[in-house]
Amino acid sequence: MEHSRIPEKQGSSAIHRAACLSVAPMMDWTDRHCRYVHRLLSGQVLLYTEMVTAPALVRGGALHLLSYSPEEHPVALQLGGSDPEELALAARFGAEAGYDEINLNCGCPSDRVQSGTFGAVLMKDPIRVAECVTAMAEAVDVEVTVKCRIGVDEQHPEEILPGFLDHIRTAGCHRVTIHARKAWLQGLSPKENRDIPPLDYDLVHGMKAAFPDLHISLNGGITSLDQARAHLDAGLDGVMIGRAAYHQPTDILAEADSLIFGTGKVADPIEVVQKMVPYVERHLVEGGRLHQITRHMLGLFAGRPGARAWRRALSEGAVHDGAGPEVMLQALERVAPLAEV
Repeated sequence: MEHSRIPEKQGSSAIHRAACLSVAPMMDWTDRHCRYVHRLLSGQVLLYTEMVTAPALVRGGALHLLSYSPEEHPVALQLGGSDPEELALAARFGAEAGYDEINLNCGCPSDRVQSGTFGAVLMKDPIRVAECVTAMAEAVDVEVTVKCRIGVDEQHPEEILPGFLDHIRTAGCHRVTIHARKAWLQGLSPKENRDIPPLDYDLVHGMKAAFPDLHISLNGGITSLDQARAHLDAGLDGVMIGRAAYHQPTDILAEADSLIFGTGKVADPIEVVQKMVPYVERHLVEGGRLHQITRHMLGLFAGRPGARAWRRALSEGAVHDGAGPEVMLQALERVAPLAEV
């Protein structure tokens, strides 16, 4: 077993420990079913909801968006918004629902986020962000954190990012995740904003040196546990992985407990599928559809013999009316056992 990669200087707080490795909040992807699958692969990593807007909770009364399974802990709620009072109330809803952390989104570049004056556009208004953090922190007992970019548009990240971090630290935020790319609010699509702006890992490491009291996690472009370990060994407090954790969840999460946290065993994706059966059965009894869950399981066997047949069988079979867990188990027959790989 590997020794824990968790920086000792951050103490033993359970949520800080989990934040050593986290799965990024991703719109339309990291819903409660996705998180349940990820939790079966790793008992330690910190999981995030997809972004939930404060107006949807406060004005729309969409509290069903806060539903999750107790097994998902530790799990954080990410909120989108820019009104301090509204965010404070939304944070309270999240805390009452039992979330372990409330996170403010200051990094999403999508058009619908910009139209609501939140997300990455908030990088231009650190005073407003600080007001939001203060209001949220005063409203709840759980930790309030921020996820941000290194800058937007024509901003010079090395100039504006230190001031941004100073504002949110003063407001009571002691843990921040930095996506190491700028966001271009005009001219690039959300997808392009995840790939085209260059990564600046050195700047994020520099922010850790400049703000040693902040718990700083790096996000953006990390595709393996080896990369995550390298950044942790170089002094960062945490690493957040997004698309790789979704598309190749076994590669990223199955060994995370042993290689990053120094505890537990390597998860077998075949056992994960078997453990999903009662979860699927409960979901179907509640009126759900199989594909709502299995769409998040397509990458479980990425890179293994039978992976393509698994994806095809699951994709084609799960959409049929009345499809149940037998579709998963039949698809599983196409996959080679771990011992044979």
